[in-house]
Amino acid sequence: MIRHVVTRAAAALALAAVAGAAQGQEVVRHAIPGSTFPIARAVEIPAGATIVHLSGAVPSVTDETAEEGSRAAFGDTEAQTISVLQSIQGTLTDLGLEIGDVYRMQVFLVAPDGAAGMDFAGFMEGYTTFFGTEAQPSLPVRSVVEVEGLANPAWLVEIEVSAVRSPVSD
Repeated sequence: MIRHVVTRAAAALALAAVAGAAQGQEVVRHAIPGSTFPIARAVEIPAGATIVHLSGAVPSVTDETAEEGSRAAFGDTEAQTISVLQSIQGTLTDLGLEIGDVYRMQVFLVAPDGAAGMDFAGFMEGYTTFFGTEAQPSLPVRSVVEVEGLANPAWLVEIEVSAVRSPVSD
């Protein structure tokens, strides 16, 4: 009986040590083996971290000279992606976070007029100016889906993200 109590106590101490160690851990981003594609295979969030979910962000007008409300006013998929990610970056800054704190991203793309499908290449051109760069190498897990349309018919891109605020180390 005493041995059983000692074993439980040892197990509890070991668990507490692991939990304490996890408190100081950083976010772990697992790369896709053998790939340079700029997304993470998986992301581990340490205990004690705060998760921040941002609502879907949409593009701003990029061409003031274009007809109001037109697709041309918002630009192509690349321009809209950059606009959306700049908006997300601004929101993150307001919250004391950075674009590198994004660990999860869901992207909704609409096919440009006359195209057979979404402009994934245009999206990637905009995306890779923010993620997987030398200055900002942190990659999120990510899904990209094509949708029939968004709330504004001129929008081609909507992105929602989740970011992580790492626990403060003692």
